[in-house]
Amino acid sequence: MTTTHPTPLPPGLTVRPATLDDAEAVCALLNEIDVLEIGRAETELVEVQADLKHPEADLERDSWLLFEGDRLLAYGLQWDESGGERIDMDHYTLPDHPLGALHLFDLMEARAAERAAANGADRAVVHMHLNITPTMDLDALRGRGWRTVRRYNVMARPLSPAEPLPTLPPDVTLRTCASEEDRRKAYALLQTAFADHFDFQPRAYEQWLDDIDAENVDWSLLWIAHVDDLGDVAALRSRNDRSAAAWISSIGVLREARGRGLGSLLLRHSFAHYAALGRDRISLGVDTDNSTGALALYERHGMKRDFAVDTWELIRPVQ
Repeated sequence: MTTTHPTPLPPGLTVRPATLDDAEAVCALLNEIDVLEIGRAETELVEVQADLKHPEADLERDSWLLFEGDRLLAYGLQWDESGGERIDMDHYTLPDHPLGALHLFDLMEARAAERAAANGADRAVVHMHLNITPTMDLDALRGRGWRTVRRYNVMARPLSPAEPLPTLPPDVTLRTCASEEDRRKAYALLQTAFADHFDFQPRAYEQWLDDIDAENVDWSLLWIAHVDDLGDVAALRSRNDRSAAAWISSIGVLREARGRGLGSLLLRHSFAHYAALGRDRISLGVDTDNSTGALALYERHGMKRDFAVDTWELIRPVQ
């Protein structure tokens, strides 16, 4: 691993932890960065609020705000879902103060090593997502030992008001998650369907509820597919709280039910449902190396790449 030296905080800049009251300022910063990276604002306040409430992030120790006077320049957040060596983090920065951004990396990388050590691991494996054309200095990032390990496409598709509901096969039914029993069933289906995917972290039901910000979830936008001879075998989770587009958070089909067109069925059902709600665009994210053929599925249904995000990884020994 490349050896790095601590980056001093440039004069005139300050760093402090975030609080829940900073959500609006952080959201404004992220949208300013969105405009630079993809040409439009894409971040919603509810998403930032959910991140800042993450139960596995102690804001006093696991969040960082970089300021020049009263102007917010960069934001970092870190959390631990693995209980082991894997630590996740977000780091977003405006391009005008690269040394300040690198100073945050010093703080965040040291904290990741501390958290992994507390879990009994002998190294920290840190993951972070960045737009493929980010405001970050990628050469400086590589010089710290970071490398890309995966790419995700954000796919989008326009919706027409006449989007047709798909005809269900006679042995297939769809239902929403109106009951607690169905919510637990959807959780179990998605956990099982994604268990062999890259970067999957097993989550208990209560942790999953925190992950999806359950207190703000519209459960009528989560569908379960039932096949007569197999039972409940697939689920799609979506959300309607983004101004830019409706969002499909995940589609999961159990291995034994793949090849029956259930992913396509759920996808087309969501298109029609959101068109009926008056939405004119729908998006989702997909691992470009997904072994189930998800990328090709979405492309067959008219979805095209909007922008792309890389997963960056740093492996740091624990002192």
